[in-house]
Amino acid sequence: MNSLWRQCAWMLLGSSLILAVSLGVRHAFGLFLPPMSAEFGWGREVFAFAIALQNLIWGLIQPFTGAFADRFGVRRTVVIGGVLYAVGLLLMALAETPLGLSLSAGVLIGLGLSGTSFSVLLGAVGQAAPAEKRSMAMGVAAAAGSFGQFVMLPGSLGLIGWLGWSGALLALAMLIALIVPLAALLRAPTQPPAVAEQHQTLGEALREATGHSGFWLLALGFFVCGFQVVFIGVHLPAYLVDQHLPAQVGTTVLALVGLFNVFGTYTAGWLGSCYAKPRLLVALYLIRGVVIALFFFAPLSEWSAYAFGMAMGFLWLSTVPLTNGTVATLFGVRNLSMLGGIVFLFHQLGSFLGGWLGGWLYDRTGSYDLVWQICIGLSVMAALLNWPVREQPVARLRAPLESA
Repeated sequence: MNSLWRQCAWMLLGSSLILAVSLGVRHAFGLFLPPMSAEFGWGREVFAFAIALQNLIWGLIQPFTGAFADRFGVRRTVVIGGVLYAVGLLLMALAETPLGLSLSAGVLIGLGLSGTSFSVLLGAVGQAAPAEKRSMAMGVAAAAGSFGQFVMLPGSLGLIGWLGWSGALLALAMLIALIVPLAALLRAPTQPPAVAEQHQTLGEALREATGHSGFWLLALGFFVCGFQVVFIGVHLPAYLVDQHLPAQVGTTVLALVGLFNVFGTYTAGWLGSCYAKPRLLVALYLIRGVVIALFFFAPLSEWSAYAFGMAMGFLWLSTVPLTNGTVATLFGVRNLSMLGGIVFLFHQLGSFLGGWLGGWLYDRTGSYDLVWQICIGLSVMAALLNWPVREQPVARLRAPLESA
């Protein structure tokens, strides 16, 4: 193990723990839709809109949060994000109106997530890890976030049963507050990025990326990922109840998604160090479309739902290390948190649409069928978008290598 990889270990450990807590809590929000909607007499669109707003705010602010982290450090960014996240959960527990829910679960938690999730932490891991191990390191950190989902879903359900939905949110706020001391683990390596990357300004980085077709294709493909995972994460438990399955089945399916995503994201990171990442993204989106189609069109049972959770879990966030790893290969790591944040904005635009559209269409049609069909078509679109992307560094990064 070389010196740089040893220095990266602290960053990888801290990022993994913070992602596990942050994303674990975030993935449990769908469990609060039925009890909150029932207590206040809301339609499903009210809660769905708040979560959709959360994803939109998260995405809109992410490029700025990423730029802040690139310039002022990941540790400071995570502390600010952790405080906003905890306060958002506290106010969500006290919310009694749609506006209160939107401001807490939507705006504050969205701001908090921008500082405690993938773009910032994987950007830091990408900057810290040696180039040949970057994809795998990102896969390990992303897998930790998935493990948090596996643990927090049944844990949150137990808290709701024990403390009620409001008490459960207060307990989760205290858990999120642990992110602040965990930020002390985020020790960046002392070795700076490659010399070729040190003198690029923020404006130069933006012009270079936005003038590259591969950057936009990756971003548009990531839109599809956001649409699918948020629609499924928020609405799947309610969908299964509508299909006359016990409520526990939905929780178990989402927990299986989290468990198998641990293996999926690690595997994606490992494969990304061996094969072209854009080609892996094409295959991933196509397989995801097949899995969704089989789930939707085949007869539904508890076991078919569990099989869907396992298969979808393996594919769930495998796009993250592959997409961020491709951005790092194309443009380098100096401004990776910011550039990853812009790509992630498109993911969150898809997340907003998937979360909100699911509730909107359900309240008007009484069914999620059309949204499932949209998910299938979007998988094909994402595969086509990623196909032309070539994993070749821009000329600025190739020049030093060619001269050497």
